[in-house]
This record gives sequence, C-alpha cells and structure tokens, in this order.
Amino acid sequence: MPGERAPEEARREQILGAAYEVALRSGLNGVTLRAVAAEAGLSHGLVVFHFGSKDQLVAALLDRVLATTALINVSEDLAHVPRSAEGLRAFLRRELEQLSARRRDIRLFFEYWALGTREPSIRAKISAALDRYREAFRSLMEDALGDSPIRASGVTPDGLAAIAVSLISGCAVQAVVDPEAFDMTSYVAAVRAIVEQLVAPAAAAPLADPR
Repeated sequence: MPGERAPEEARREQILGAAYEVALRSGLNGVTLRAVAAEAGLSHGLVVFHFGSKDQLVAALLDRVLATTALINVSEDLAHVPRSAEGLRAFLRRELEQLSARRRDIRLFFEYWALGTREPSIRAKISAALDRYREAFRSLMEDALGDSPIRASGVTPDGLAAIAVSLISGCAVQAVVDPEAFDMTSYVAAVRAIVEQLVAPAAAAPLADPR
C-alpha cells in the first residue's frame, strides 16, 4: 500500500546513515551487515531485508558519499564568487581548506575510486560526479580568463577546469596519504602563483623584496 512506503524509505535512510558512519570510522572493509545493524540499533535481519548483502549496501552507500564529499561538490555559493582571477584564487583556496578539514570522507571517496577500477557501475558514477565538478569550474574559468593572452595559445576554460580539478585531487591525495606534509600555507601560495601565471601572465612579475 502507498501509505506503507514512507516508513520503508525512512528505514533505508537510517541504515544508509549508519553505514556511512561505520565507513567513515572503519573504511569500506568495516561495512558489514552486522556492524551497520549495530550502529543503527536494528536487527541484522532487517538490514538484510533492505539491502540483501554487503556488496549491495556498499553500492547503495556510494550515492551518499558522492553527495557529501567535499572533493567533488561545489557549494551553491559558487554563483556569488567574483568572476575574476582573484575570485578564482579565493575559491580554490576554500576548496583546499575543505580538504584539510574533511579528510575522512575524502579517504572514503578514494576507497570507492579504487573499487571502481573493478566495478564498472561504481566507476561510471564517479566519472559522472567528476564531470559535474569540472563543469562547475568551467564558467568560473571562462570569466577568469577574460581576454588573457594565453587564449591565443589554445588554452580553454575546459582545459583550465580540468587542471583545477587535478590540482585539488592531487592535494586531496596528499592530505589523506601524508597529512603531516599537507602544508596549507605553501599550497595556497602555490595556487596563487599558478593562477597568476595561467590567467594573467602578461601582468605577472617577480615580487619586490620588501626589505
């Protein structure tokens, strides 16, 4: 009956929420039906009823991970970022700061990334999410480029968007794998220099020694 569907959907969401917490704490290997049932305060049989197996539960959890991972989600306030090189620098800085603050969910995303090398359906979902992330950057890159001289050399907003995503992804890897070497100050300084060279190379010049 239609009236019985809402509680079932709510129960599935409860289980997925518990699975997410287990995965953040213990990784995908820790997402067992019994561990998730214990986290949710439900019976093992009820989790089996809704998801059947660990593999099905892990596959269903991917949508939640993709919706919450800082690495591939640009917030709605992108629309309010100044459409300039300075706006681009500020936005990239904020993205990098999120990597430092949310390492657990980024680590979980990379676990799915590795799983996607063997599972085509997971790989397809991750690829689609990365495509959306690049597209979110593309319009900002279009405006930041303006009439920069590098347009004449064939540099495009799509190409710059791909570079930005690659830069953020690379930083994410280091933030997860080698957090002690994740120096936010040096990364932000490097991003600033890169943006100045790519977006406005004609204006770029060595900084004077303040002494």
